[in-house]
Amino acid sequence: MPTASSVRRRLHALRRAILARRRPLAALLVALAVLIGLRTTVGPGPPTVEVPVASRDLAAGERLEADDVSMVRWPTELAPAGLTGAVAGQVLAAPLRQGEAITDLRFVGSELAQAHPDLTVMPLRLPDPAVVELLEVGDRVDLSAVDPESGDVSEVASDVLVLAIPPPGSADSTLTGRLVVAGITPDRAQFVAAATLQEFLTVTYTR
Repeated sequence: MPTASSVRRRLHALRRAILARRRPLAALLVALAVLIGLRTTVGPGPPTVEVPVASRDLAAGERLEADDVSMVRWPTELAPAGLTGAVAGQVLAAPLRQGEAITDLRFVGSELAQAHPDLTVMPLRLPDPAVVELLEVGDRVDLSAVDPESGDVSEVASDVLVLAIPPPGSADSTLTGRLVVAGITPDRAQFVAAATLQEFLTVTYTR
């Protein structure tokens, strides 16, 4: 059975231990109070939405596969319009950098016309595939028609915007040449359409 003196010694030792740790304990309690205060005042983060982005650098004319697309969460207020989940199998009208958002205006289709209401958007078949290989989406070119019988050349449209270059094989393989989707001023569209049926089209870069 402990004596009174041993009890006093133990109480004194306990008091000294508590006093020695008083400052660290006080600091810990203050830190906990600050953390609790921040949690109650900051609140939840901004709402987010899933956005399809390119998993790698993609070229114009590529047909998207599942591995080409990643889904990431963006703040709703920063997400672009025209998001779509149906991206696999679509053909890109323009190149994309890795991490860039994929919207409906990135695909070859009717959305291109909606994005360029001042232009007539039409597909053109250029007879020389090598010429198409030199073009890039965004190029401005002049279209000339060559009469296959006389060899006469006439300009049918100027300052034509290259909107998309579908990949080889995406159209009827029995036809020659390559397709280009172009934006043409409405006043020249009918001349270009006629030239595609009767003559050979070629391009020169806009001066």
